[in-house]
Amino acid sequence: MKEEVLNNKRIAVLLSGGVDSSVVVYEFARLGLHPDCFYVKIGPEENEEWDCSSEEDVEMATAVAHKYGCKLEIVDCHREYWDQVTRYTMEKVRAGLTPNPDVMCNRLIKFGAFHEKRGHDYDLIATGHYAQTETDENSLKWLTTSPDPVKDQTDFLAQIYDWQLKKALFPIGHYMKDEVRQIAEREHLVNARRKDSQGICFLGKINYNDYLRRYLGEQKGDVIELDTGRKIGEHRGHWFHTIGQRKGMGFGGGPWFVVKKDVEQNIIYVAHGYDPDSAYSQTFKIRDFHSLNGKHPDELVTFKIRHTPDFFKARLEQQGNGCYMLHSETRIHGVAPGQFCVVYDEQHHRCYGSAEIAL
Repeated sequence: MKEEVLNNKRIAVLLSGGVDSSVVVYEFARLGLHPDCFYVKIGPEENEEWDCSSEEDVEMATAVAHKYGCKLEIVDCHREYWDQVTRYTMEKVRAGLTPNPDVMCNRLIKFGAFHEKRGHDYDLIATGHYAQTETDENSLKWLTTSPDPVKDQTDFLAQIYDWQLKKALFPIGHYMKDEVRQIAEREHLVNARRKDSQGICFLGKINYNDYLRRYLGEQKGDVIELDTGRKIGEHRGHWFHTIGQRKGMGFGGGPWFVVKKDVEQNIIYVAHGYDPDSAYSQTFKIRDFHSLNGKHPDELVTFKIRHTPDFFKARLEQQGNGCYMLHSETRIHGVAPGQFCVVYDEQHHRCYGSAEIAL
């Protein structure tokens, strides 16, 4: 984070209550800056029956903002979250797809609804994401990966708009997670030892299947072994299961892998064994490619389809209208329609953007 870049800039920090965004505030404070901090509320209403950690989050955020002499404002975006991100999630799941709500939360809420309410008053919006940016010789801003492959979050940011990327700032993106923890311990931050949040960004202790059940209910259907056509049991709704899943099936004689869905007939097809061939794909189509800065990928790329440290090499075959056929060098487990395929350069340094997998 270059001090000269920040001179005379109006900076907003999205302060979640977690250790990462708290160290962001410290990074500004050590430069003598006191940015305005915002806690973006996206959890359920206070009278919801679901347990939510937002009260503790606000307490942590308040303590950190006070420590560094920053203002903290709570911006309520929970209605926008439930209207936009939840609608996206349920429409995709009902259609038999595998969505990623956290990806759309960044586009629609953290850099979207927040911007409409307060962010438009600021030149830069800083978050605790493990990601970096760089500007090329043509003054084009790129999203680039963090040196921490486990924590790198460029995949969660690969659907934001170009104007959002231009305003985005990631002050801890050059650190390893252990370094961030060490800074928090050294600075005696109240949340230095707080565990990282897991799962969908607002759910807290809410079970994801309960979240789906609330909106989609249950609908019994058959579970059929793909190779034999034999019915091995029933499920309570295809939306509770994802392609590649092997846990929580509840059938004897396993293990069983979900390998296919028939949404119209509400049938789930499974394969037997610990590593069935039918659980893998090597060539698949991606559609509606979203470029982060207007640049589309070269033929040879690296990619990932889920939040893991692993990048895979591939060749892209352009098909027009933002569609590509992706030919991976290695077989990929659990490729599911609706997942985002995030595309990087050959060195998995610059992120081009992402596209939805279409099988």
